[in-house]
Parts: sequence; structure tokens; C-alpha cells
Amino acid sequence: MKKLKESWALGGRLLFVILLLISAFTFAMFQGGFVSWFIFYTILPFTLYSIAFFFSPISKIEVERYIQTAQIRKGGKFIVTIKIKRPSRYPMLYLVVNEITQSAPLMRHAGHQLKTIKMVGFKQTIEWTYEIDHMPRGEHKLDGVEITVSDFFGWVKKSRIIPLKHTVIVYPNITEMIYMPIETRYDQGAAASPFTIVKDTTMATGVRDYQPGDRVSWIHWKSFARTQTLRTKEFEDRQSQDLFILVDRKDSNHFEEQIELTASVLHAVVRNQASAALLSLGASRFYLPAVQSEDHLQRTMFHLAKVEADLKQPIEKILPKDPAMSSATSILLITGDLTSGMIEAIPKAAKNLRKCTCFVVVKKGEKLSKQAITIHQLARSRGMTIHVLSQDHFANAFTEVGRS
Repeated sequence: MKKLKESWALGGRLLFVILLLISAFTFAMFQGGFVSWFIFYTILPFTLYSIAFFFSPISKIEVERYIQTAQIRKGGKFIVTIKIKRPSRYPMLYLVVNEITQSAPLMRHAGHQLKTIKMVGFKQTIEWTYEIDHMPRGEHKLDGVEITVSDFFGWVKKSRIIPLKHTVIVYPNITEMIYMPIETRYDQGAAASPFTIVKDTTMATGVRDYQPGDRVSWIHWKSFARTQTLRTKEFEDRQSQDLFILVDRKDSNHFEEQIELTASVLHAVVRNQASAALLSLGASRFYLPAVQSEDHLQRTMFHLAKVEADLKQPIEKILPKDPAMSSATSILLITGDLTSGMIEAIPKAAKNLRKCTCFVVVKKGEKLSKQAITIHQLARSRGMTIHVLSQDHFANAFTEVGRS
């Protein structure tokens, strides 16, 4: 139906041009004189061009898109080059190029940068490079490129949408953090430890045969060089970290900072060869029981790039029903608004809970309200560790926990 309406509209424009030419000729014939014939001969080349322009096809125009920035972090620069190839050198005044996207954040942020007018003339190849600074986090889909061409006065206009799909993932920013386990469990019990997992595993006491699942960093390479047999270091007091990261995705003014803090924590965990579970609760549920390798980290980053503040009901109503919570022993809650409901729900949902730490994200320089201070005091009285963090303090988030 839409194409039929466009065809009728284009046909109406052609009819207008023909009637304009006939009217000018009729006026010159009946009126006579220099002025009337001057008007006719002035209009003649433009109307003939418009008629010829109507019959020149644009369906053979080819469009290619080259994305020059392979991976983008939030706030980074997005650079794209669009190359348009025409089948002939038929003279054309200009064409309008418009990126088609359904990504509302990208349209709000980029605005007029997704559209341009290029002068054509006799050129067969036209290139357009655009840059978008400070890209918003998210999954942005580019659906195609719309080409609109026109004659000199806009009497005849034609447009075509060339499907050209690309998905652009803008990942959250990562702050390099000094990682320290919140709680470390030994064979004989649980204890707080100020040492990282890397330092603990350097205390090798011997070697043994390699077993599937052993970390690459544990391989004894000197032994391998001598015997050509894989051997694995054995450690004294091997430690494990049952860190369970819980992300609250309710709408908040601090949501973007929450996501960046979560990404930074997971990055620090994997870089220090530790392990953590991630539970992200919103309109959809994302759960990964062990984030301990680069593949796992990439999966979580992909989730954090696309995730939105879409939790419509209080998180305390969902937690008791979530099966992953029953196995959580050391919880790290990342939220922008700690509530009394969370304080009550977490111990009930996590039956084996030994320690609960909460990172409350705020804007730089923001002061807590009296109600928030009261809730934080209530959480501390229940044994929870509360740390209020702004973005400039993310790097020392774990060291602050270690001092408490």
C-alpha cells in the first residue's frame, strides 16, 4: 500500500511537470511576443530534464557501509563511511543520504548527524564519512540507508531505502580496580583475606600431572620444557571465592554508573584469576554461575552493553523466587537505591549467606538523604557492609571493603 501511494505521488509530480510545459507552450502560442517565448524556452530545459530524470532508475544505486571503529566504549567515537555507487554519470544536482535506525538513544544523541546532502554533478562514486562523539551505551542497530534524489526545483523526487544491517555494540566503561577478595574460604573455614587470588596461588609446594580444567597460569612450564609433559603446580592452602554479584536494574539516576561499576568488578575478578557469579534482575533474567575466563567476561560485557533499567517491580519480590540465590554465600549487591525491602529479602532468599556487601552508587558530590542514611544504618545493624561509591572512587572499592 505504501509503495502504491509513493508511485501515485511520483506520477502526480510527472503530470505536474508535463502540464507546466504544455501551459508555457500554450501561453507562448496564444500570447506571442518575446517575453512569452522567453519564458517557454527558459522552462523547457528544466522540464525536459525533470521528465528524463523521472525515467532514470535509482534501483541500481549501490551502497556500502564501512564501520571504522570495531569496538566502542561508552563515550567513545563512532566513525562510519558510506560509499554510494551510481550506474552512470547522468547529471544530478544533489542527493540526500539518511541512516535508518530504530535505536531511540542513538537518534536522540546523533540527531542531524545521521543525515547529509551531497552534491553529485557527474560523479559516479560519492563518499560520506560521519563521526558521532560520546556514543551512548547499548545495542544500536543500523537498518539501512535511505537515498533521496531530486531535480533542480524539487518537481520530481525519488527515494529508495537500501537494506544494510549492522549492529553496533557500545560497551560500558571499565575502571581499573585494585581487586581484593571480600571473603576467602579455606579448607578449614571462612576468613577475610587482604590478599588477592594471584598472590595466594604463587605459593607452589610441588607439581603434579596436568588435569583437564587446570588453569593455564598453573602449568609448570620449566618442567614441560624438560620432559615435554604438562605438569601443574600444587599450592599450599588453595583458596576459593564464592562471590555472588547481584545487580538491581530498577530505574535510577545512577543506573549507568551501576553498570560501569558492575563491568569494572567483573573485569577485575577475571584479570585476577578469581571467580564470581552474576545475577542481573530486570524485565529479563541473566544469570551466569561462574565468570572466570575471557569468554565468560565477554558474555557478561555483552549483556551489560545491552541491559536497560527495566525492573518494574521491587527486587525484593523477585529474590525469594530466584533459584540462584539459594546457593549464594557471599553477596555483592550493586544498586543505586538501597531499600529496607532489600535488607529483609536478601537473608531470606540466601539461606547460606555468610557475608553481604552493598555498593550504593551515587553521583560525584551527591549527599545522602536522611532516609537513605537511616536505611544504611539499618543494613549495618543487620550485619551488612555498606559502601557509598561515586565514579571517581570505583578504583578503590575493594580496598575500602578490606579496611572495614
